[in-house]
Amino acid sequence: MTGNGFKRCKCRNDQGKELGAKCARLRRKDGSWNPNHGSWHGKSEVPAGPDGKRIFLRLGGFHSEAELIERYQAAGRLLDIPDAGPEGHQARMEILEMIRVAHRGDAPWPEYEELHRKYRAGQPLQAMTFGEYWTSWVARRKRLKDIRESTLLGYISHHDAHFGEVLDEVRLDRVFAPVVERVFARIDEKNAALPADRESPDPEVRKAARRRRPTGPATKQRIKATIRTVLADAQREHLVGFNAAALVALESAPRPKGVVWTKGRTEAFQEAFEARLAAVRADASAPSVSAVSVWSATDLRPSPVMVWTPVQLGAFLDHAAGDRLYALFHLVAFRGLRRGEACGARWVDLDFDDAMLSVAKQLTIVDRKVQEGRPKTEGSDAPVALDSETLAVLREHRRRQREEKLAWSGAWRESGRIFTREDGSELKPDWVSEHFERLAFAAGLPPIRLHDLRHGAATLYLAAGNDMKTTSSMMRHSNQAITSDTYTSVLPELAREAAEASVALVPRRVRVGEAPETGGLPSVSPIRPDGPSDSAAAGSRRSKP
Repeated sequence: MTGNGFKRCKCRNDQGKELGAKCARLRRKDGSWNPNHGSWHGKSEVPAGPDGKRIFLRLGGFHSEAELIERYQAAGRLLDIPDAGPEGHQARMEILEMIRVAHRGDAPWPEYEELHRKYRAGQPLQAMTFGEYWTSWVARRKRLKDIRESTLLGYISHHDAHFGEVLDEVRLDRVFAPVVERVFARIDEKNAALPADRESPDPEVRKAARRRRPTGPATKQRIKATIRTVLADAQREHLVGFNAAALVALESAPRPKGVVWTKGRTEAFQEAFEARLAAVRADASAPSVSAVSVWSATDLRPSPVMVWTPVQLGAFLDHAAGDRLYALFHLVAFRGLRRGEACGARWVDLDFDDAMLSVAKQLTIVDRKVQEGRPKTEGSDAPVALDSETLAVLREHRRRQREEKLAWSGAWRESGRIFTREDGSELKPDWVSEHFERLAFAAGLPPIRLHDLRHGAATLYLAAGNDMKTTSSMMRHSNQAITSDTYTSVLPELAREAAEASVALVPRRVRVGEAPETGGLPSVSPIRPDGPSDSAAAGSRRSKP
């Protein structure tokens, strides 16, 4: 393919019509082309399709015939990639359109190696954007159902809230590490603007800011993992040469450790809570906010993970003893079940004789609907040993549930769950968390999440003298490192006992407030009766041959 070049110009006749190839100035008197007038254009025929219709590639605007020939030869090489037949013709038409678009300057010139690889691999030939690939990727995941629905919804949330605005318009094969880094630079910009937005004179800005929370290191790591997962699939499909997200370094996100609500922390929280509540109620432009909502605000807490002391836990359990879901809170507090596991527990999985509860199901919220699924990890389905008090609590709960079933009669909904609503239907995990917070607030306690009762269960287990391995097994963790990193919050009482024990190991003859018999520090260390001094030992060593 050479283009069969000829020249055209923009000159017009007296009627304003463009002369094109008929302009007399295009050629010299000897018939040769005038190099100073017009531009080179070409026209070459492309193999016809199944219908036999003739197809031409027309390109123009070249400065020289050599430039035209070079471009048509490159185009011919690209158009020779597809095979014969209907499928090959369709691919050839796509390449033809890519050549035309590139010639207009609206896209880069197609690369032969890339197109050849994509055609042989059966992949789309057109260079797609990240957003286009993301749309097809999500649709494929929904169709194949190879990712948990809740996990996929989390991926979609990351895209919509964070990285979609940065990556969607970028060509997929141009998603390099600096491009991915812009996602997190944008997140930092939003975090930096949040304090000012919360104090903005515009009530609408303040209202929107109250619903936003800063994006921390842990969430950034999860966003990066989402991008890395998508690009990993694109890499396996040979749409990208490498995974750019894997090359991005972020601030590490250490696993949050439980912090105990000591007296000092509780008093500091109460002061901050009362100040925040007064400020919110004094803002006439702000929407009505309940005291519980202010109390549960996470930024008022010393740590995302807070743990009650045994006294505080006892106060909560005493306050909640008459609640119809008391047994659920008791089970979580002492046996460390996750919220979804407690909501999904079934009577068929509870063995009163062997004092064991098998964790076989969990309930989660997916797209605002309750969904039953497998436990969180492989080790989560291990049976949970139950103590005698917990068994007694569950027996009492079963008696109360049977009374409710009789009261509801034919309207009772048999779900088989241990913990249900009054009519026997399944609990909504989110509602259980909210109900727990209301009970804790009414009990006059500092705030923790329902999941923090699980942290407290591990802390109590360790404080009772159990080793890390036993505690990890009780918590049904996949490895012991998770237990040691997260659930080793030391209760103040246990810390004091350890401190007393360490000091008691050192024998002392002088106690605090007692003056030493010498009346002051000696200039030379005396020799102790139970062993030689350092200087005596050194002299002994020097006297040896």
